[in-house]
Amino acid sequence: MLRSCYRPLERCLGRRGGGDGLMWHMDLKPHASGDFSIAVVQANSSLEDQSQVFTSPSATYVGVYDGHGGPEASRFVNRHLFPYLQKFASEQGGLSAEVIKKAFNATEQDFTQLVRRSLAIKPQIASVGSCCLVGAISNDQLYVANLGDSRAVLGRRAFDGESSSVVAERLTTDHNVSSEKVRKEVEALHPDDSAVVVYCRGVWRIKGIIQVSRSIGDVYLKKPEFQRDPMFQEFGTFVPLRRPVLSAEPSIYYKQIRPQDLFLIFASDGLWEHLTDEAAVDIVFKNPRAGIAKRLVGAALKEAAKKREMRYKDITKIEKGVRRHFHDDITVVVIYLDSHKNKSTPTKNQGAGVGLISAPVDIFSYNSDDEMEDTYEKSFLTKNNQLSNMF
Repeated sequence: MLRSCYRPLERCLGRRGGGDGLMWHMDLKPHASGDFSIAVVQANSSLEDQSQVFTSPSATYVGVYDGHGGPEASRFVNRHLFPYLQKFASEQGGLSAEVIKKAFNATEQDFTQLVRRSLAIKPQIASVGSCCLVGAISNDQLYVANLGDSRAVLGRRAFDGESSSVVAERLTTDHNVSSEKVRKEVEALHPDDSAVVVYCRGVWRIKGIIQVSRSIGDVYLKKPEFQRDPMFQEFGTFVPLRRPVLSAEPSIYYKQIRPQDLFLIFASDGLWEHLTDEAAVDIVFKNPRAGIAKRLVGAALKEAAKKREMRYKDITKIEKGVRRHFHDDITVVVIYLDSHKNKSTPTKNQGAGVGLISAPVDIFSYNSDDEMEDTYEKSFLTKNNQLSNMF
């Protein structure tokens, strides 16, 4: 079922970004509570950001997965996390924080098993990981879960006494040891390891390697036995571990959507490296909806170019791989919140059908693993009926 709509949505409705051959965007599509826009720009040789938006008449799901060390973990999460949310929500009668935690844990366990099976032929997969940001909206209820430093920001109308007409409200915690609070959390879990967080190459890093403290994958920093494996020792750097130094436990935020809540911005840290929460919210608030995610990506690229004393159009001409020296992969999803504004009258979007939109696996080539996509697509909408049945 999904194949009939997934390919056209991905490859026809979504478009390359004008003069930037490494950008893909979808200007505006409906979801049950309003409209959404999505855009991605690739900087790495292989796109490490993956993203998806699921829509049904009763619910909207958003996923932004920012990989590191390679694309394998983010692609794995892109295929497996939503079906697990479907499974556990169906079993437990609806979405909850516990359901989300179980889905994250199951995805982590499955990826760990994949690493075990693949280690002999691809030992570097033990050092691949992904940040993970998920939003779920149903019946004016919002859940946001995250691992790592991708971020969700709410744009809402200001209350009396607030200085601006729109306010940026961050809904997630950045699990990054550049934050003193996060560093102290990690150090408190490892009182016998004075070098668990060190200042290295201009930033704070766990074990001198990684900045994020939570992720899917990065198995070699979670399972001491991988450090002892001869295959991994031949490839990787030995890191003595008494216990895991990274976690896959998500932070989960819940709120009831209110009339003053206007839109949500979900984005990988590639956006937030160049735009503040307030700047991003201001751009969304002051500009037309169509193409708004692309506009945010463009604003971040302009800031990246300015930092290097370049013109925007020059940075868009840099090829993938080399471009990573100027900015990271950037993924942005903007979700407008409309359904609560007039509860007595259903929005035009509430009759929309079930659909899944994913950004291309690789912007430059549109390469994909068809066999794995087939398996994913079949399980996503056929197992336990459709995802919308969970609500």
